[in-house]
Amino acid sequence: MLKFPKITIYDKYIFSQVFMTTFVAILLFSVVWIAPEMLLKTIEKTLSGTYTPVVAVKVLAYELPKILGKAFPVGLLLGSLFTFDKLSKDSELTIFRAVGLSFKRILAPVLFFSVIVTVLCFITYDKLIPMAETGLNIIKGKRTVTQYIYTEKDKNNVPKDYVVVSKYDDGEMQDIIYLDFGEKRYTDVHELTDIYYAKTGTPSNDKWTLSDISHYEISDDGIFEEIEHIAEMNILNGESAANALKLMVYSTKRDREITNADLKSYVNLLKKENLDEEYRTMLNKYYQRFFHPFVCILLAILGVILGFSKPREHRMVGFVIAIGCIFVYYITLPFFDLLAAKGVLPPLITSLFPLLAFLAAIVALYKSKDI
Repeated sequence: MLKFPKITIYDKYIFSQVFMTTFVAILLFSVVWIAPEMLLKTIEKTLSGTYTPVVAVKVLAYELPKILGKAFPVGLLLGSLFTFDKLSKDSELTIFRAVGLSFKRILAPVLFFSVIVTVLCFITYDKLIPMAETGLNIIKGKRTVTQYIYTEKDKNNVPKDYVVVSKYDDGEMQDIIYLDFGEKRYTDVHELTDIYYAKTGTPSNDKWTLSDISHYEISDDGIFEEIEHIAEMNILNGESAANALKLMVYSTKRDREITNADLKSYVNLLKKENLDEEYRTMLNKYYQRFFHPFVCILLAILGVILGFSKPREHRMVGFVIAIGCIFVYYITLPFFDLLAAKGVLPPLITSLFPLLAFLAAIVALYKSKDI
């Protein structure tokens, strides 16, 4: 049966120290991140009358979750590092060791606190950031405008028709081209039988309705045989309509605008529609939603190890290593995203690699410091 260590004065002391230093580190990181450009733009728009003071405060509040998602791991690393560096400097770690506390026991309150921060980080990415992005889009008047192409295929994965949407905005489509393919296959010309051009259209989960349509019928020789005007017609009925609409809507969104549940549904749909590159990209993002929060725990452990220092060891070494780790982590994330998208490495590997790298660094530093 798993037994948890009894909470002692030591645990309360370390927990409170790491909590305070982490809070300060997160606060400083957020201020530095938000101050230079974001705050200046918000102030400019407030002074020009574009934003009211209330709206300006809302904008800054909505920007905060994105910053916190990055600030949680950084804050934990620097908070635990600063705390244990100070404990080493004041010889308190020597006292803890002298009374029989092992490294695991010393680490226990930090691990407990890092688990709490990990949960907060997970909730931030899953709920707070998508909610904040929605709020920002409303305030900034962002409209969903996109160009989109959907291919409907038969059971043999052969294209049946193409839908080319030149503009999709707030539930309405404009300038739609619908290419209908016949059952026959030719050796010297294409199998296209009909072309429809619609000025407007309305997509829904059961059907797509096109309006004000010009119909071009194509002969077996590949030339226009007849041109007629159609007031209205329906395309992409049933499941195809629902899938195409979902793909078109989500293609306008960044991954941070989507909750975990919706992102999983979108990933499954991309796989079903054989959209390989988009599937790998979003699957990588989905895995990151779960792996990134656990970076908090690893960075907390790394900070503790870096904080252990010998009497004559230079104090700045630990902080330089910590900043270097954070820099390398965030600057290489886009690189691993690209590797996943292009299929060079599986998304599971690209999303898990940073955790494995931090784990390897922890093991190496732990052995080198002989804690």
